[in-house]
Amino acid sequence: MNYKTTVGIEVHCELKTNAKMFSTGRNGYGEVANSNITLLDLGYPGTLPTINHGAILLALRAALILNCHINQQMHFDRKNYFYPDLPKGYQITQARTPIGVDGYVEIEVDGKEKRIGIHDIHIEEDTAKSVHAGDHSLLDFNRAGVPLIEIVTEPDMNSKEEAMAYVTKLRELLLYGNISDCKIEEGSMRCDVNVSVSKNDILGVRTEIKNVGSISNVGLAIEKEAQRQMTVLEQGGFIEEETRRFDEHKMETILMRKKETGNDYRYFPEPDIPYLYITEEEIDRTKKEIPVLPNERRKQYQEAGISQINQDKLIQNRALSDYMLTLSNHCNLVIASNLLLGDVSAYLNKEHKEITDTKLYPEKLTEVVKKIETKEWTSKILKEVLPDLLETDLTIEEIITKHQITKIDDDDTLKQMIEKVMQENETSVVDYKNGHSNAFKYLMGQIMKESKGKANPAKVNDLLKEELEK
Repeated sequence: MNYKTTVGIEVHCELKTNAKMFSTGRNGYGEVANSNITLLDLGYPGTLPTINHGAILLALRAALILNCHINQQMHFDRKNYFYPDLPKGYQITQARTPIGVDGYVEIEVDGKEKRIGIHDIHIEEDTAKSVHAGDHSLLDFNRAGVPLIEIVTEPDMNSKEEAMAYVTKLRELLLYGNISDCKIEEGSMRCDVNVSVSKNDILGVRTEIKNVGSISNVGLAIEKEAQRQMTVLEQGGFIEEETRRFDEHKMETILMRKKETGNDYRYFPEPDIPYLYITEEEIDRTKKEIPVLPNERRKQYQEAGISQINQDKLIQNRALSDYMLTLSNHCNLVIASNLLLGDVSAYLNKEHKEITDTKLYPEKLTEVVKKIETKEWTSKILKEVLPDLLETDLTIEEIITKHQITKIDDDDTLKQMIEKVMQENETSVVDYKNGHSNAFKYLMGQIMKESKGKANPAKVNDLLKEELEK
């Protein structure tokens, strides 16, 4: 079966605002059900919407980050349909004048770069949350009216790998843009995946897979749906426009309903909200407020010589990535990244803390990096003083005094240690002279152990080589 798979994705993303899109109701996740609601959220007659200007500015920032052209004159529309989670009987959205159009996101798969087109970004309100318990369905209106942006791609993806790379990149951009917390598991970022297959460049009939719950499931849903469509076509059947869901237990897509058309929604301009105008000044100000994005951070890391693995780990940890931006230009960022992703991260994970919860201020870390760079501090010393570095306001000098960290630099003292270790490890000495380089590392380790980590490693290295060459 020689078919081409085509994928487009619609991502709904809740915006990080304090209030809802058109009411004064609080935008808060995980709070007591139906505690953050107003009469407007419940669709009471006579209530009128008012626009959350902060949500407009976040949507504008998203549109700029995704390289969109901005609609400076916008209005909202009513999307009419009946469902229990929509008490007004319609959803306020942007059908005709989305805030952003014709944008793109650049992805990389298997070393090849590809540009995924963004058809549009539009602002809308979320619905209430349906909770199914046994034979009952319950509604939590805390989510009703929460501001959303819906980001719609062009049908530019042709594999599950490209789709997963796109969602991953999009999530990165929205997170670093401080637009959304993008917590897919909490529903603040939801993916609808459109899949079609064909044997030529003419697009096949698409099906939509609703509310895919993770990035890995985006890939699985595309794979299983493409297989289903190819099997139907090979058996002489035809594909209908449908709305389906992905069942991760059965590992298949399940029919929900036949696809509605745009006419079913009877879109018309929202009469209770006037036209919105975005000025050039607002666009310029919003551009200046965009934080440093992942691509720029990766470029800085690469120029500093940080490994690709550490680059990816830093981008995945927003708190550490932000911390790296605060470090001095004179700080060795390679050593700093190794420290943050190694011993410091291990400590933070153990204590369930973020770097911002500690007393390891950038100036203090810079001093630590210099101590390690000049080999004044060993990894053993670092582990010993780490709690004081992170939990106290002690200066580096005070920490050195407290832990009695004195570096052994005296040649005679070091030679005595080296001779003692060589006598106790004659087999390793012989191994080294027979060409086994690992024996040297072992002897170095034994000397550092003998000195309780206080010997100057650089001097030990030179002196040990001299003694071994005799």
